[in-house]
Amino acid sequence: MMLEDDVRWMREALAEAQVAAERGEVPIGAVLVQDNREIARAYNRTITDCDPTAHAEMIALRLGAQAMRNYRLANTTLYVTIEPCAMCAGAMIQARVPRLVYGCSEPKGGAVRSCFSVFEHPMVNHRVEVSEGVLREECLRTIQAFFEARR
Repeated sequence: MMLEDDVRWMREALAEAQVAAERGEVPIGAVLVQDNREIARAYNRTITDCDPTAHAEMIALRLGAQAMRNYRLANTTLYVTIEPCAMCAGAMIQARVPRLVYGCSEPKGGAVRSCFSVFEHPMVNHRVEVSEGVLREECLRTIQAFFEARR
């Protein structure tokens, strides 16, 4: 079941993904929310920043930590248009993000359920609640359209 707030925030993440696409970046967007208030938002900037770690999730986590003045992002939810990679999933564990909501799976590198299950490893010291498939079709169309236009 999709929660109304999850749909709302995923639409905001999709808006960030659109900004990325307009700038020639892979269209992935992320929004960090606490108590139904936006803390940070970001889009992929790996090309713009010449930084392989400048994924939407990483930037949103950095901005969120600065805004909250704490590297632990308690009581937050991270909304992302596509399933996070291993780097981003690891950063969520380090930041103690309690909940992740993502739109579509990433079969070539998703580290939540598709290729890896980073959050499920028995040695991981923090558990992240995961909701997937929120606005799945819209998120999938966004990423597919981007890559189809480049073929």
